[in-house]
Amino acid sequence: MWQQEDNKLKCSLSFRDFRQAMDFMQRVARVAEALNHHPWWSNVYNKVHIELTTHDAGNKVTELDHRLAARIKAIYDSMQ
Repeated sequence: MWQQEDNKLKCSLSFRDFRQAMDFMQRVARVAEALNHHPWWSNVYNKVHIELTTHDAGNKVTELDHRLAARIKAIYDSMQ
């Protein structure tokens, strides 16, 4: 699911429709807020593209990115 490149964790996810993609993003937003670690992401219809990096660490992938990535994967898996 996740690929590490250019000092970022990246993934592209597909959903049934726009509504499910938005539900996913809402769930991830709550987790990101709780971790105080926010993704760069974009959405077009049923596709969500996410990039994770830690700005405070010089835009490198850190344990915090891996923790958020694992939580995102769990949310995605629960919706499939």
